[in-house]
Amino acid sequence: MSGMLVIALRAAALVIAVVAFAGVARAQQPQPTPAAIALAREILAVKGAADMWDPVIPNTIARARNMFIQSNINLAKDISEIAEQLRVEYAPRAAELSSEVARTYASRFTETELKELLAFYKSPVGRKAIAEEPQVIDASAARMLEWGAKFADEVIIKMRAEMKKRGHEL
Repeated sequence: MSGMLVIALRAAALVIAVVAFAGVARAQQPQPTPAAIALAREILAVKGAADMWDPVIPNTIARARNMFIQSNINLAKDISEIAEQLRVEYAPRAAELSSEVARTYASRFTETELKELLAFYKSPVGRKAIAEEPQVIDASAARMLEWGAKFADEVIIKMRAEMKKRGHEL
């Protein structure tokens, strides 16, 4: 898997998780305190979590740019110029996503738990977990794809065998 693809997949997964759980967390949990949100922000900073969603804004703009260029290639220069303008204009909006993620963390964990998480991430094993997590995720994703392909083959073979027993060739 290419590094950019993995980063994009992580960013998309994070955005989906934030959108999916933010509303649920707000509905089920009391509003987090400013102290809890500050702790959550610190956790995200220690983890370097912003790296996961930094690509969201430029990638969204790039997809819109490509969509408009595909619909009218003659406007590519103007569309590209506007896309670059939007990249600069919308860059500060990344803070909104950061705030949503921090609020989500603060909604799901108590202040005490957030303090414990922060202490963990600042510890040697926590720093190692942060450093190793991208490689673990990449390797896990590769293994899941490999396992899934083998399993799909197994299912197809079994389905064909069962259909053959019933007199059908697939």
